[in-house]
Amino acid sequence: MSGFLFVVPPLVGHINPAVGVADQLLARGHRVAWACADPGLVGRLAGDRTPVFPCAGPVPGAGEARRPPDLRGPEALKFLWEWYLLPLAEAMAPGVRAAVETFRPDVVVADQQAFAGALVAERAGLPWATSATTSAELADPLAGLPRVRQWLAERLAELRASVGDPAGDTDPRFSPHLVLAFSTVELAGPGCAARGGPVRWVGPSVTARPAAADFPWDWLDPGRAAVLVTLGTANADAGGHFLAVARESLRARADHVQAVVVDPGNTLGADRTPSPDGARPPYGRDKDLLVLPSVPQLALIERVDAVVCHAGHNTVCEALWHGVPLVVAPIRDDQPVVAGQVVDAGAGVRVRFGRVTAARLGAALDAVLHEPGHRGAAQRIGTAFRAAGGAPAAADSLEELARECR
Repeated sequence: MSGFLFVVPPLVGHINPAVGVADQLLARGHRVAWACADPGLVGRLAGDRTPVFPCAGPVPGAGEARRPPDLRGPEALKFLWEWYLLPLAEAMAPGVRAAVETFRPDVVVADQQAFAGALVAERAGLPWATSATTSAELADPLAGLPRVRQWLAERLAELRASVGDPAGDTDPRFSPHLVLAFSTVELAGPGCAARGGPVRWVGPSVTARPAAADFPWDWLDPGRAAVLVTLGTANADAGGHFLAVARESLRARADHVQAVVVDPGNTLGADRTPSPDGARPPYGRDKDLLVLPSVPQLALIERVDAVVCHAGHNTVCEALWHGVPLVVAPIRDDQPVVAGQVVDAGAGVRVRFGRVTAARLGAALDAVLHEPGHRGAAQRIGTAFRAAGGAPAAADSLEELARECR
């Protein structure tokens, strides 16, 4: 039996893939614990079977960590690092050290954006694995931005001097022992490679989630194509224009398309009056369009024919896992890289988030719904995902690392 400490940022898309791996390790008799700046979020996603060590850290999208919604490109990336990821590492480090001292793990599993996990493990002489929940870093998104790359290298050196081993030189985003990549080369492309240790392409960690009994499943019309439109949990303040354009485009196709639109900020002004029986959450709906603040995404993707999204890695992988083609409208961060991977693989069509029109979005949607090549590519990637092994394969690699380092 070995002990595994998962160090994660308080971000749903970074915790969910690790949950399946942690569950596998628990089922095999290992000890598992978590360290996170939002223990409650980990508890909701991972359950109450494992201890969660609290860490300090900024809240995503709040205070100084709240990015202006119109910030894009290199400036958005620099903001993410300067005002969220680097302060998060500084703040998390004492909590991660306390978790290591108390839990005494054999291996630390550090999310690629939770640098404190890697640096604390290195300083403590513990082996650590990188949890790469997006393949964007493996594609080297800063290759064409030398100034940003140099700025980042300097900031990471300062961070190492503060919380890590000053004598070390390993990039905390890339473990020299093991990099778990939750994708496959069929999506990421053959040019992806870590600047650390061996990469294990394990595919998405797609695990069952609690069923949502209050979703109106009977609303779905089997006689029409179903489309899911979502911009993820972190883009509520930036999506108003895009969702309005999507609504216009979808209503023009109501004779053959139904759509579920996720609108957590209620930018569309949906009537969210509860149902008379009180059994369903507030929502706005008619026979063609259902607008909800949240949905059981994984269960819903199994029933839709296309997904329109921001090219968030988890949403993309969940759609392709089920062979569902995509229309991708990247906003910032890793999303342009992931969107490029989708298009290069033939599994979807890209549109411009900020300048999309109803006509262009409609044409992209028609393409993924009616041109068989996109669905065929999505299905090929889904087959590759399943063959890669997912959470069980990731757990195998972590067990191997624990054995090697004893």
